[in-house]
Amino acid sequence: MCGICGWIDFNRDLGGPDARRELADMTATMANRGPDDEGNWIGGPAALGHRRLAIIDIQGGRQPMTLQEDGRPDLVLVYTGETYNYRELRQRLAGQGHRFDTSSDTEVVLHAHREWGHCDPRNAVRELNGMFAYALWDTAKRELLLVRDRLGIKPLYYYPTEHGVLFGSEPKAILANSLAEPAMDADGLRRTLSFVADPHNTVFSGMHEVRPGHVVRVTCDGIQQMTYWQLTDTGHTDDVPTTVRYVRELLEDTIQRQLIADVPLCSLLSGGLDSSALTALAAHFSDRRIRSFAVDFVGYTNNFIPRPWQPTPDGPFVQEVAKYVGTDHTDITLSAHELMDPGVRAATLHARDLPLTLGDLDSSLYLLFRAIGQHSTVALSGEAADELFGGYSYFHDPAHIQRDTFPWIEDTDDFARWFLDPGLVEKLELPGYVDEQYRRALAEVPALTGPVSANPHERRMREVCHLSLTRRLPGLLDRKDRMSMALGVEVRVPYCDHRLVEYVFGTPWAYKTFDRREKSLLRAATADLLPQSVVQRVKSAYPEIQDSTYDRMLRARFTALLNDRNAAVAPLLSVDGSRALLDPTRNRRRIERILTLQDFLNDYKVSLTI
Repeated sequence: MCGICGWIDFNRDLGGPDARRELADMTATMANRGPDDEGNWIGGPAALGHRRLAIIDIQGGRQPMTLQEDGRPDLVLVYTGETYNYRELRQRLAGQGHRFDTSSDTEVVLHAHREWGHCDPRNAVRELNGMFAYALWDTAKRELLLVRDRLGIKPLYYYPTEHGVLFGSEPKAILANSLAEPAMDADGLRRTLSFVADPHNTVFSGMHEVRPGHVVRVTCDGIQQMTYWQLTDTGHTDDVPTTVRYVRELLEDTIQRQLIADVPLCSLLSGGLDSSALTALAAHFSDRRIRSFAVDFVGYTNNFIPRPWQPTPDGPFVQEVAKYVGTDHTDITLSAHELMDPGVRAATLHARDLPLTLGDLDSSLYLLFRAIGQHSTVALSGEAADELFGGYSYFHDPAHIQRDTFPWIEDTDDFARWFLDPGLVEKLELPGYVDEQYRRALAEVPALTGPVSANPHERRMREVCHLSLTRRLPGLLDRKDRMSMALGVEVRVPYCDHRLVEYVFGTPWAYKTFDRREKSLLRAATADLLPQSVVQRVKSAYPEIQDSTYDRMLRARFTALLNDRNAAVAPLLSVDGSRALLDPTRNRRRIERILTLQDFLNDYKVSLTI
């Protein structure tokens, strides 16, 4: 896992000292993502930078990596992520006459583009099974390709300029170049204040994401987006027992692929079905004892208060799974003061680069990875299982399903009226923005075919599953990537294997609930690996601290912000914003979002134009 960045300017030779200095500044921002090595390549209009976190072929996988023809660099690659099927691809390519100098997956990607991507780069990308984001410069064609994996596990941004483009794994890399301005307009603020992953809106004006499943081609003639993968209707014909067996086969194959690493590996364990199944499979296939880690809070289990989204504490289930599976387990126990520590909160914002942090949820995740990084470099995590198998409560609540909007979203209009200046509320028109995103997302849902297509509920659940995978999951993947990579830990997400996603997405909703519960297919496929208490456990969300000390500290900070007339966010706030303090626990996420926006505007010197 690594950090990448670069600069293309078709009107300029970037070999001069000023351009080299700018590239060095961009690359330096990626130091946390790649603490093990640094490299750059400059040739004519192209300048590529790389920071490396060494996982596979520690000695031979240095970047930028070139593929030469007639003694000159032909293709130049900066790459982050993992290609899990690189060994099979390497064997196929060797059979076609390709010769390799390293045992890294990066070199395999280079040769894949030489062999299969010379006419259409998408043909090469489709051969890759993994999580990745990379930039490939073709010196002969004077063409840059920006490529992102199918689900958007690894981030990649770009910023068009007058004569080319800037790009980076994170916005901070782009903003380190003098051509980029840290600016936010009304759309950026709408994205900040809503809870929808809008692939067309990165918050920063003029900056874009490479969308999951896409290739962006940059030439002197302009920028072109190309789709190489998207969810489709597969016309599922397997019966339930066959489907359960194949889900298990896919999980076993995926876990074995993702255990490959030349550095210590661990599992994130919450005691829920998703993480417990991954941990059990990893323990079964690993040739060494698996380490597992869980986040906990001081006094959490003993003083736990059940909530609809958190009916049970993780602790007892974590301990039971760790003992049952035989992991070398560690609990990371945190306090309210640690979560509210100014240095930790600043670090989480710097890691996210965007005003989208979730307060204590991000702080606890950051501190978890800080502890993990002392023992392991790679961690397995259960993201995507809920979106894929139907784990969230909204999947099973008719009132949420029948709403003509994203079923998980809160009342954005209520949020705006509580916190924002009335004139700004009218101008932003957040409900309209969310509805526009919803209509755009619905238009991407593939039509249901076969006998189940006549069932209105099946059609609606196809929509909800697609929305969850394309508009909810990306935010969770981004959060996990940023918090882990800020501390030099690579997170692998087996449930995002595109073969598993394609297969399960295509199954009827009736299959996903055949035992009249959430995640029926996953439960049936992994029940033999786990204690019955975990198999039967009801979904419980990522833990949030329940210590009232945290809410008192949050209340004090928010009160100080409301009383600061010089605060950067002050012109945006309603004079009645203090109403949120009447119930700071219920409004915790809303208060956190405003505090984060204040820190973001300050720390990033953002020019706000509404």
